[in-house]
Amino acid sequence: MKTTFKIILLLLLFTTTSFVYAQNTGELLTGTITDSETKEPLIGASVVIKGNSKGTTTDANGKFVLSNSVGFPVRIIVSYIGYHSQEIEAKVPGENLDIKLKSNNTLIDEITISARRREENAQDVPIPISVVSGAQIEESGAFNVNRIKELVPSVQLYSSNPRNTTLNIRGMGSTFGLTNDGIDPGVGFYVDGVYYARPAATALDFVDVDRIEVLRGPQGTLFGKNTTAGAFNITSRAASFTPGATYELSYGNYGFVQAKGSVTGPLSKKTALRISFSGTQRDGLIKNIATNSDVNDLNNLGVRTQLLYRVNDNLKITWFADFNRQRPDGYAQVVAGVVTTKRAAYRQFNTIIADLGYSLPTTNPYDRIIDHNTPWKSTNDLGGTSLNIDAKIGKGTLTSTTAWRHWYWGPSNDRDFTGLSVLSLSQAPSRHEQWSQEIRYAGDVTDNISGVIGVYALGQNLWTSPYHSEESGSAQWRFSQNSTSPLWQTPGLLEGYGIRTYSKLQSFTAAAFANVDWAVTKKLHVLPGLRFNLDEKSLNYKRETYGGLETNDPALLAIKRSVYNDQQFDASASNQNFSGVLTIAYKASEKFNAYATYSTSYKPIGLNLGGLPTQNGEVMKDLALVKPEFVSHAELGFKSAPTKKSFLNVTVHATEIKDYQTLVQTPEIGVNRGYLSNAELVRVIGAELDGGIRIGSSFTLSGSFAYTDGKYIKFTNAPVPIEEVGGTQSFKDISGSVLPGISKYAGSLNGEYSHKGKLLGRSGRFFLAADGFYRSSFSSSPSASAYINIDAYALVNSRIGFRANEGLTISLWSRNLLNNNYFEQLLVAAGSAGHYAAVLGDPRTYGITIRQSF
Repeated sequence: MKTTFKIILLLLLFTTTSFVYAQNTGELLTGTITDSETKEPLIGASVVIKGNSKGTTTDANGKFVLSNSVGFPVRIIVSYIGYHSQEIEAKVPGENLDIKLKSNNTLIDEITISARRREENAQDVPIPISVVSGAQIEESGAFNVNRIKELVPSVQLYSSNPRNTTLNIRGMGSTFGLTNDGIDPGVGFYVDGVYYARPAATALDFVDVDRIEVLRGPQGTLFGKNTTAGAFNITSRAASFTPGATYELSYGNYGFVQAKGSVTGPLSKKTALRISFSGTQRDGLIKNIATNSDVNDLNNLGVRTQLLYRVNDNLKITWFADFNRQRPDGYAQVVAGVVTTKRAAYRQFNTIIADLGYSLPTTNPYDRIIDHNTPWKSTNDLGGTSLNIDAKIGKGTLTSTTAWRHWYWGPSNDRDFTGLSVLSLSQAPSRHEQWSQEIRYAGDVTDNISGVIGVYALGQNLWTSPYHSEESGSAQWRFSQNSTSPLWQTPGLLEGYGIRTYSKLQSFTAAAFANVDWAVTKKLHVLPGLRFNLDEKSLNYKRETYGGLETNDPALLAIKRSVYNDQQFDASASNQNFSGVLTIAYKASEKFNAYATYSTSYKPIGLNLGGLPTQNGEVMKDLALVKPEFVSHAELGFKSAPTKKSFLNVTVHATEIKDYQTLVQTPEIGVNRGYLSNAELVRVIGAELDGGIRIGSSFTLSGSFAYTDGKYIKFTNAPVPIEEVGGTQSFKDISGSVLPGISKYAGSLNGEYSHKGKLLGRSGRFFLAADGFYRSSFSSSPSASAYINIDAYALVNSRIGFRANEGLTISLWSRNLLNNNYFEQLLVAAGSAGHYAAVLGDPRTYGITIRQSF
């Protein structure tokens, strides 16, 4: 209730502010907009003050009247569907502008991106890039990264909670499964030029996003932090000297309420401010019959502030600050199935629970019922501040970005996934701080050479807060029992027995990078890039056992140590490495741009932070270090406009990774997060297609398709899958088997039909839109399993509504319209007794959204 009150209060604040701005009439701008060839008036053309959504539309005679509270001179942007937009300066009040628009026969307006650290048309950049605009994010309901994957099929995101999140592109980037904090992500996540080091950032709601650029393939010569698989480059809407405001309110089933708002305007002639917020609430989608409560709800708040100081035309300083807070009762998983392992009959899951007099509340995971006796809670706080200085020097811009960020994670999990007291505690509260500094210059060097050159430094501290806990309950003895000795039934032997882990990881990264675009001829470009990396890491790890039955009996102590044992080790590593890229691009015409790329990349050495397995009672400390990855990547592609109203982009790619960093499971309960290891060689090949077409001014259709084939070429010492636990070997050669998390086929299809009309006295367009997403089956086990696989599924999202020319949008929407049941991820339960759990996809949801801008 408190959070709801805050959302309503913030919404009222933004609505009131918007109203104040709307009342500020100021001087008037007038004019007429016509077709440059036919001279006919354009009815319903949009006229907006630059830097703001405040505007109006033309009447039946092509005329407009717009109030201007900024002062003169002022720049306005004029646009109309099917025509090229124009930016025009009005110098004095009362001036009657005569504006002529030229017909635009292309599919859509040019998409401007900043992936190469300068503003460019996306179709001209020889990199496979998917761009999702802020408007598309808002209208599709994709308010976080997990929903973006439905629009960009090359992206995979798996999350059992914010900390345990895997963000991959083309199946590469991070280890699949429970997160081990000792390795670096392979997909860079950037917001306004700042690298976010923790994967928990992907769980946050987007706050006032202008666009998201998804770059596929290694990008280490363009960004400060090395990215072996790609990057998310997120740009928020900028502060403006033109006053304006937007707000949005959504209601839906399951108690869904979402409020968003943004206000911007000048504080002085040289200073502008933008404040944005987002709040989301939703009831839980799973019923806990043990507590009679709904779990897996949403309870999110986010605030973002920008302060722009424009010193002069050549120098601007921008300060950013943000804070994001999540307090859900989640993220519970449901038991999805039981596998018969190779252990003795008394060690099978169904036999164990029968002996304990327990039965699962349901064997159908889609009943969305659990009976867990340990609460699922997640405290996820992220925030930070950054200072960006842009100085125009010569034909380019020198940029300095200084940032500090923090993360606090406070979870509670029921990692046995049952109502039994097996693991009564499974908690990993953590704190993280990072600071970074990037200095780069981007622009033209000569008439035919441009590029970017920069240096980067990143420091990180990650520590337990105060410690991580794993604690056995009264039923642990039966799940851990590995012999028929009656000593296992000793009263209180394991109850309350657990471990507390204290660890601190410190890391430092320094890099220098450069990427050059050499125009050999007007059509032929050569683009070399080079990067130098220095990485240092150090780890202090200490794990102590506590509780359980106090005894000096060697046999009983041996049983306790087989479940949990003390561990302590220190580890450190330092690496340096050169990597690079060479791209050849040939623009045969304005309609066809082809490119070929070869690059090498590198992911730093890793340190195991989740506990190490034992052998003959001894901790295997040689597994503390994980070798770095070495990536070789090749790519061929083209970007084209086959007709005046369509585009088609195609890419084929092949990647080999030596010493691929992967997560392996072990039957040991004390290593229930798994530990990191290296597969000798991995290969991923694939092809991607992006296209779209416009039919008239009313219908657009676009889509993406990705074929991805990922395999372990050589992995001779991999862990066995769940069904082979208890067999004659604990490790096996899985060379030739599939990589986890990769669907061979994935695709999205998006269409919209719109028609002119009026609603509530406002001119605009009624629209009907649908988004479809499909992915084929994939493995959800680090080692391919006959059981831990997710079936193919398809989702359909739809919306219908009205989009006014003056900024009002009303839409009715539904996500997962067909109410398909599907899994997003499967997880083997700690201890490998045979049962596994699922992260369920959301059922059908629906609601209404009202959005207004001034």
